[in-house]
Amino acid sequence: MAICCSLGPLYFTYGIVFACGCSFSYQPSLVILGHYFKKRLGLVNGIVTAGSSIFTIILPFMLSGLLSRVGLHNTMRVLCILMFVLMLAGFTYKPLLPAKTSSTGRCCPPIGQIFNFNIWKSLGYRIWAFGIPAALYGYFVPYVHLMKHVEERFGPETNKEVLLLSIGITSCIGRFIFGRVADYIPGVNKVYLQVTSFFVIGLMSMMIPLCNIFGALIAVCLLMGLFDGCFISIMAPIAFELVGAKDVSQAIGFLLGLMSVPMTVGPPIAGFLRDRLGSYDVAFYLAGIPPLFGGALLCLIPWVEARRRRREKTEALKEEAEVSTRMLEKHQEDAQLQTGESVL
Repeated sequence: MAICCSLGPLYFTYGIVFACGCSFSYQPSLVILGHYFKKRLGLVNGIVTAGSSIFTIILPFMLSGLLSRVGLHNTMRVLCILMFVLMLAGFTYKPLLPAKTSSTGRCCPPIGQIFNFNIWKSLGYRIWAFGIPAALYGYFVPYVHLMKHVEERFGPETNKEVLLLSIGITSCIGRFIFGRVADYIPGVNKVYLQVTSFFVIGLMSMMIPLCNIFGALIAVCLLMGLFDGCFISIMAPIAFELVGAKDVSQAIGFLLGLMSVPMTVGPPIAGFLRDRLGSYDVAFYLAGIPPLFGGALLCLIPWVEARRRRREKTEALKEEAEVSTRMLEKHQEDAQLQTGESVL
């Protein structure tokens, strides 16, 4: 970015290339945890994902100091050094699960391994993969438009930065707390934590226009950040429960790809509504509806998975009964043959 002189190269470098690099580094950092941890996977995910909240708190102050002292170009170079540290950290990843080998002897894996569509056969995963994006159409609206809303409601001199700081602090705390709580919840019932987080986030989004006191708005942001941490920290544990450790990488990858669309669409729509209606009130009200809808949709997952387990158990018992019947028939046939031979 430091050498870009027009928007075109900036869109490509800082937009497309940087975004691809972030996705390539973020997804493996969640998947690799399942190779090393089983009992406390939720807590470990909470610790790892808390790093983003910590930097959300620290970076605004650090960037303000860098911009005032060394300028934009050198600030971007400092950020480049931080990204280089991620590349070095990637070399420490050592997968413990056995790698899939190609039976054809080709150097490139078959397309079925690159894009494993078998995970879509699971109804529970399909509900999860479409329910979460459905809940995220308003997710970024408070992050993008809250500052402008505060200026319009409370005046430009208001210390509005404290709101994002509040979200970042409680999001970090929430990732530690709910990551540990998730370890005590068996199986796919962990999804109820995400349901709760979406309900709270949706209600808090709707509460933003109703806050006529700045202190009340801080309280809303604190609660929103706490349950935002809940949503983020248990994403990987739920994926492990739905598809297993073998396919979790692609399960999370498909989910993050689907999530990108609603998370990108929400803020422009909110800005359009602000321009047409003259305030952000309707935008925040509407931003709270998708989390409520998506959370209600996710409630189906435990029921679907319980029905699947009952069906698999019934089929296993049926197969066991058939095997027992065949063994009994074979035993009777052998007994009859032995009886016939003894008579002769």
